[in-house]
Amino acid sequence: MQLHQPVPVLRIFDKEKAAAFYVDYLGFSIDWEHRFEAHFPVYLQISSNHCVLHLSEHHGDGTPGSTVRIGTDDIHQLHRQLSGKHYKYARPGIKEQPWGQLEIAVKDTFGNTLIFFQPQ
Repeated sequence: MQLHQPVPVLRIFDKEKAAAFYVDYLGFSIDWEHRFEAHFPVYLQISSNHCVLHLSEHHGDGTPGSTVRIGTDDIHQLHRQLSGKHYKYARPGIKEQPWGQLEIAVKDTFGNTLIFFQPQ
């Protein structure tokens, strides 16, 4: 028996705003999306390399204001990519933590925080 990587479910309230942040700014791709009927809340999967997240407009799926930590092997390249996007709602920097990690923290438009980290 093996356990696999968890897939966090983050609460969103608007698919277009989520796409502007996760796809246009962070560079994720939308893998699939599902609605039970037209005009119902959306549930979708996004990914970037080995990182998979689920985003949901459904009440009860995730809590707004959640935090997810995402490891990376090149935090400086990620910082350059994000800085080059000129996203008007975020200008994250790299923070050196006392526990020996470099981190970039960004909030989506729904209050969820993504912390990208790399051990030093």
